[in-house]
Amino acid sequence: MVKTVSLVLGSGGARGHAHIGVIEELLSRNYKIIAIAGCSMGALVGGIYAAGKLRQYEEWATSRSYIDILRLVDLSFDTFGMIRGDKVFAIIQDLVGPHLIQELPISYTAVATDLTNQKEVWFQEGDLFEAMRASIAIPSLFAPVIKGDRILVDGGLLNPVPIVPTVSAHADIIVAVNLSAPPVTRGGEEFEPLYTDKHGFMDDWDAGIALGGTGPSDNLNKAKSKPRPLKVKSERLRKRSNKIGRLEMIYQSVEVMQSSLTQYKIAGYPPDVLIEIPKSSCRFYEFYRAKEMIDIGREAAKHVMDHYEHGLRLAGEGES
Repeated sequence: MVKTVSLVLGSGGARGHAHIGVIEELLSRNYKIIAIAGCSMGALVGGIYAAGKLRQYEEWATSRSYIDILRLVDLSFDTFGMIRGDKVFAIIQDLVGPHLIQELPISYTAVATDLTNQKEVWFQEGDLFEAMRASIAIPSLFAPVIKGDRILVDGGLLNPVPIVPTVSAHADIIVAVNLSAPPVTRGGEEFEPLYTDKHGFMDDWDAGIALGGTGPSDNLNKAKSKPRPLKVKSERLRKRSNKIGRLEMIYQSVEVMQSSLTQYKIAGYPPDVLIEIPKSSCRFYEFYRAKEMIDIGREAAKHVMDHYEHGLRLAGEGES
């Protein structure tokens, strides 16, 4: 018997590529996704899947190198955000094509935040691309979407894991993906995530500015990444935290808030299945690590769904 799923995809920058692995694992187990709600990268991946273009997006994302990602950064000199995002969003818009949310084959909700009225906004009709674009606009980093007197930004500011919009679909189960799970620890020590290099997008951005440039494009020749040891103890992590770039500081501040909000949202409306991706698995701007994050999402979903289905079998045996 095919089980229907309402899928909740949380925010978390480049970790959002893990959502692709989760979707692929669910489909491989013959689950039918009938509703998706997401914010930030969750809204983007969910919208692309609802439009039937996930395979094409995955092929594009996994073929991008570190330098490719840097070249997609278009600096903004207005007061709304440091990055316009026009280059990458033009590619996504071309890949996905024009769609109205209400005409998608599955129920879809993108969650954004209305800064003007200080409230959550659900996009459940209208232009799909605009909804995704609004939901992913990280304040101070990406330019927001302006609609009349409303300034729309990342939905993760108020609802990093938007479970409630999926309830009305009446699916058999609600599966939520949290991209802000605590880091993995071993023996009381926090270890460096598996897929982390010495340099990253923010490092090269800040280096370019320090040299009198305008951002990462001024430092492309210096963007030679050297692998770090896979295991680094907490003391070294603390030392590195004192050297983070200005943009990473912005996002880390957002992540602290989102981690707390996520716990509150999940406790208030627990999903049937919760798949958690450690926030230490990659930094939010490491979009060139799409393949690794997809693999992490697939493995996390496999582990959780194995446990969930095993529990169902035990319950069935107990009733017989």
